[in-house]
Amino acid sequence: MYKALHRVGEYTLLMKKSITLPDRWNMFFKQLIREIYKLGVDSLWIVIIISIFIGTVIAIQISLNISSPLIPKFTIGYTTREIILLEFSSSIMCLILAGKVGSNIASEIGTMRVTEQIDAIEIMGVNSANYLIFPKITGLMLFIPVLVIFSMFTGILGGIAASYLAKDGMTPASFEYGLQFYFNSFYIWYSIIKSIIYAFIISSIAAYFGYYVKGGALEVGKASTNAVVMSSVMILLADVILTHLMLT
Repeated sequence: MYKALHRVGEYTLLMKKSITLPDRWNMFFKQLIREIYKLGVDSLWIVIIISIFIGTVIAIQISLNISSPLIPKFTIGYTTREIILLEFSSSIMCLILAGKVGSNIASEIGTMRVTEQIDAIEIMGVNSANYLIFPKITGLMLFIPVLVIFSMFTGILGGIAASYLAKDGMTPASFEYGLQFYFNSFYIWYSIIKSIIYAFIISSIAAYFGYYVKGGALEVGKASTNAVVMSSVMILLADVILTHLMLT
């Protein structure tokens, strides 16, 4: 319990130190663009690939499990859309990004800590937490809605592709009708809002574990693992809380 409270306190103080106005805005914007490209744009390909295949699999599995003649076939498209919009493109995709982006942030900052680069930055009178962490948090939070929208779009495209490939039980016309059936545009904003909060969780927790690494290369690896595990747990907890607050 004491160790957990100590970590919460350390994390809070680090975020207070990190989230402040930059001393030099031109350096901040250069770092921000670099982090957007490294953390966001470089993740676009994995988001698109995973979303296409998962959208296809969701549509096929729903089609195979709806065998009752009392259930209309457009239910396949409707259910696929709801799963992708409500959970997959925000929560599940951010869990995947926690592994890719979170480990990247933790290992990068952790390596700078063990090689004493952060100490050198502090000696020069620079707020190292603000300089290193704030652009990463801001960049990921700014670009994650783009990743979510791409995930929604490509996931639904995967479902449409499945409707053309399916031999029976699902037709493109019924699938497209299900996509339009009782569409609630708030679900898109709901996913985007959730993903922005998840982006803060991923980047801030990964930065915390990397910033307080002690030791050598082995500890950097452990910090990356701990960052991914803790980020995933906090994303799932936040998912429960946000779903209760926003949808009930």
